[in-house]
Amino acid sequence: MAACTMTMVEKNAGIEAVIGKFDVNVVFSDPLLPLPEINTVVDLKGQQHAESNQKGKREIGLGRNAVATCFPITEPDDNDESTGDKEAYMASVLARYRKNLLEKTKYNLGYAYNFDFDYGALAPLQHFFINNLGDPFVENNYAVHSRQFEIGVLDWFARLWEIEKNEYWGYVTHCGTEGNFHGILAGRENFPDGILYASGESHYSVFKAARLYRMNCVKVGCLVSGEIDCADLRVKLLANTDKPAILNVNIGTTVKGAVDDLDLVIQTLNECGFSKDRFYIHCDGALFGFMMPFIKRAPKVSFKKPIGSISVSGHKFLGCPMPCGVHLTRLEHINAFSNNVGYLASRDATIMGSRNGHASIFLWYALNRKGYKGFQKEVQKCLGNAHYLKDRLREVGISAMLNELSNTVVFERPQAEEFIKRWQLICEGNIAHVVTMPNVSQEKLDDFIAELVEKRSIWYADQKVQPPCFAAALGSQNCACKLHRI
Repeated sequence: MAACTMTMVEKNAGIEAVIGKFDVNVVFSDPLLPLPEINTVVDLKGQQHAESNQKGKREIGLGRNAVATCFPITEPDDNDESTGDKEAYMASVLARYRKNLLEKTKYNLGYAYNFDFDYGALAPLQHFFINNLGDPFVENNYAVHSRQFEIGVLDWFARLWEIEKNEYWGYVTHCGTEGNFHGILAGRENFPDGILYASGESHYSVFKAARLYRMNCVKVGCLVSGEIDCADLRVKLLANTDKPAILNVNIGTTVKGAVDDLDLVIQTLNECGFSKDRFYIHCDGALFGFMMPFIKRAPKVSFKKPIGSISVSGHKFLGCPMPCGVHLTRLEHINAFSNNVGYLASRDATIMGSRNGHASIFLWYALNRKGYKGFQKEVQKCLGNAHYLKDRLREVGISAMLNELSNTVVFERPQAEEFIKRWQLICEGNIAHVVTMPNVSQEKLDDFIAELVEKRSIWYADQKVQPPCFAAALGSQNCACKLHRI
């Protein structure tokens, strides 16, 4: 049976238009195969678990070895109007999920996310699809946007990082990684034959960008603190003086919270013969790039220095409830790779085309509520709690390190994975860390220390197993092993 019964053919300028009765039954079909029968069990929280073939063990397959539970999607009844049971089911799932979120939020100490926020006033805006597509500074035909909020946020950070409004370009990104991608891309596009230099403690997104952009990347050594080793940087720069240098400078490394010495990096470049027109510096300030300007003794990260770009995460210290970030660069660097897009009536200069317009509004709201003085108080609280945690850990004989002016406390990795997962710690090798964010109180830190001490008394009860030496990872002055304990 034909999908269309032709009744008339019209010709206009050589184009035929077929007009007839449209048969929907031919075009639309059931897209879903029957669901396979899977034996499932429901836990106390109402979550379903697929039973494995071996009792007591869960089969782990490639690509499906991380999440043990899921909320299955079930098809509505044939009668679309009978939705009462369906709505009740979904409401119960969401209620359990919310309860789970409240519980898990209490115990996050390893991930640098700030849960101390209240955006209830923005709830009515969730009814709108807000898309900041294209260049933030170029008007286009899509009217449901929040570019006026986005530019307000960018101007605020331009003031923070000391660059004039008519000299910078930037946008609200989906995350800190996108900011790194853009900064490194700007360096590559302005220096197509440049070499990317990054310390081994740099975020993994830096090396991912090098792979995606097919860039020659040189990994630079680090000091025990996690800071870039400028002596090693010098050696590697001198080996490639014929190529421009593109550098990633860490304003707070992920694991140890180390801040690369920007001034020493610039000095090293100059001493190796790299003038300002032969290098590009991107500053990855995911967490600490926002905190440093509020600390008097901290080295300044500023566009008054010969840097190309800075990026920070909005969902970390700032406390945005969805992943996002802020990225600023010099306006002159954008012209190397921006293009006009006709159907957008805008310019394409971002990594991703569409951008979450809600994120700009949330950031704008947070900046307005707290302001410079409010953030300064929060930074002071976080640093104070970091020193409190470091001192308490050392008091009970646990190896611990805290970089100056950082809120990331590094210590010996707990033996039990159950403990690590409970407190959601970030671990690398034999070390772990806690980041004292604004929502982390001293009472919570006391609970963490008390539980850690209790568990260690079990892990090392027989005295046959002792905590290893952490001098190589944390420095001998921070190690509490028998050899280095004073």
